[in-house]
Amino acid sequence: MILIIGDYYSGTGPALVTERYIETLTRDNSKSGRGKKADYIVSKKKAARFFELLIKIPRSSVLFLSGHSRQNILAMRIGKLFGKKAAYLMHGAVEYENKINHAEDEGMASDERKMMEMADLILAVSRQFENWLKENYPQYASKTAHVTNGIDWDILRESATADDRDPEGVISVGGGMPRKNIKTVCKAVEILNGRGHHITLTVAGDKGADSDEIASYPFVRDIGFVSHDELIREYHRNKIFIQNSVFETFGLAPLEALLSYADVLVSKECGALSVIKKTEDMDIIQDPSDPEEIADKIEALLKEENHTRLLVELDKESTSWKRRTGELEDILGTL
Repeated sequence: MILIIGDYYSGTGPALVTERYIETLTRDNSKSGRGKKADYIVSKKKAARFFELLIKIPRSSVLFLSGHSRQNILAMRIGKLFGKKAAYLMHGAVEYENKINHAEDEGMASDERKMMEMADLILAVSRQFENWLKENYPQYASKTAHVTNGIDWDILRESATADDRDPEGVISVGGGMPRKNIKTVCKAVEILNGRGHHITLTVAGDKGADSDEIASYPFVRDIGFVSHDELIREYHRNKIFIQNSVFETFGLAPLEALLSYADVLVSKECGALSVIKKTEDMDIIQDPSDPEEIADKIEALLKEENHTRLLVELDKESTSWKRRTGELEDILGTL
């Protein structure tokens, strides 16, 4: 039995991934009639989680740890005592990303390094990220693989209703994190509004080192950190979604925006390109630091659209969470 350990309730991107794995495995369990093939740590409080770990780890066959935390390190240590193998799903590179975001945290970096060292298997969330990990952490290359994030196709059904989309609305997610590079998107929108456009840039996400600069632009609508449901509604309200990250392991946001019928513009660094096929030049930002390039590509998308073309190329069966869960089970079965 797989024991899933990690945050599934905070509403962050990694938590949504964990939640999807839990839902899919649990749904399959209930239909199979062959007993449970997965369980997860339900408790949210540290003390309760500790006792739940002590009860459930001995009953499991393998530990699947989603994300890094000291509680997850504790789970790995308990697992070692009972001879349980552990797979660590890395949603991002915390130490490297914190440097980019000017928010270095040695405690978080140490936790990440410890989990990589202790894990029997390290799983990246995209092939691109797997290659990056092998290049930057060659000591762990032999135990590094990947399982690509799935796509929540239910969003497409929910998006079938008409909406009042702003024909010049642009949205970007990541708040003030420098890694998301939204300040360069602001410069691009400033160029376009200088050309006669009337673009409002909606920015979702927590505060960060770039927040003050982003807030200084009069056309910015900062909605902060919002629920997943509200974020989907925002994708409906805006014509274009932009992810201008300088480093992005995968990220569900471009795919969720696409399923909400928004046009999508992403930097070449985005791991989601591993599942978005047959892109054209207008779909990809080659230089995330160049506001002129971004402005020209936003302007092109204001005149036409790319979501229909990109959606047609997405294969529903191969990108579903059911398929991804099956791939995960196969990988964990090798431990």
